Amino acid sequence: MECRILSIQSHVVRGYVGNKSATFPLQVLGFEVDSINSVQFSNHTGYAHWKGQVLTAEELNELYEGIKLNKVNRYDYILTGYCKDKSFLEVVVSIIQELKKATPGLVYVCDPVMGDHGLLYVPENLLPVYKNEVVPLADILTPNQFEAELLTGRKIKTEDDAVEVMDLLHEMGPDTVVLTSTDLPSKHGDQFLVALGSQKTRNPDGTSSSMKICMDIPQVDAVFVGTGDLFAAMLLAWTHHHPKDLKTAFEKTVSVMQHVVKRTFTYANEMAGPGNRPSAAQLELRMIQSKADIENPSVVVEAKVLQKSSHQKK
Repeated sequence: MECRILSIQSHVVRGYVGNKSATFPLQVLGFEVDSINSVQFSNHTGYAHWKGQVLTAEELNELYEGIKLNKVNRYDYILTGYCKDKSFLEVVVSIIQELKKATPGLVYVCDPVMGDHGLLYVPENLLPVYKNEVVPLADILTPNQFEAELLTGRKIKTEDDAVEVMDLLHEMGPDTVVLTSTDLPSKHGDQFLVALGSQKTRNPDGTSSSMKICMDIPQVDAVFVGTGDLFAAMLLAWTHHHPKDLKTAFEKTVSVMQHVVKRTFTYANEMAGPGNRPSAAQLELRMIQSKADIENPSVVVEAKVLQKSSHQKK
């Protein structure tokens, strides 16, 4: 069966971020992707210079109206990432509400990009929209620790705190929550990042089950852009292929990331030469070169199951 995604994210002419980071890997895995570009920039903003345009809420609405008038507004998935304007985000919400009404099984994957390490990237007035309107619509949510804390009002200092925060996020709407990065210490040392996931599954017979997992992810000493967008896209793809098995979906997602990042790191260092730090251009993700790893990732990182439970219907 054809599986179609509406992806509303940023676009760059050169390099990989937003839709450029998500579309090719999803297409390689067999998905049809309809992209709406929230911005169109020459390159990502980590370069010394960038130029481009920002799509307004009215222009977004106009593009969606065109799709609707042709009666081709049927989607299996919606994917959203970085958005920095409140009115734009509110139009996104109304589009998702309309599409969910038209296709009850539609799955919304939301990367609530708001900030990291205590720093907001977006205006503060977006937080209530995410909290009250976006997250309740989401089926899969991929915040980092800072974003999860913002959404729930709870701090994460221990693994138990992280589990509690994921449960609070479940209560807000999403059945699958992945904390893509946390500041929790890894037992493997400083070179590893701790990520956690939680999935609630409802079975046709009325029973339900839940699973919580944890993963120590090897870190690479460089700043990559577009990795979060790739992560959300791959989580969409692999949860589609393993709908009730977050552990496998998470392992394949992170393994794709590892293959892409390591290939990029090796290439960037070769291009920069000994003793030089690679430039933003040299650190653009080696996406095309990673096609085989995206299609069939060898699992290089394993997740640990923290909790597993099943619940009978009441």
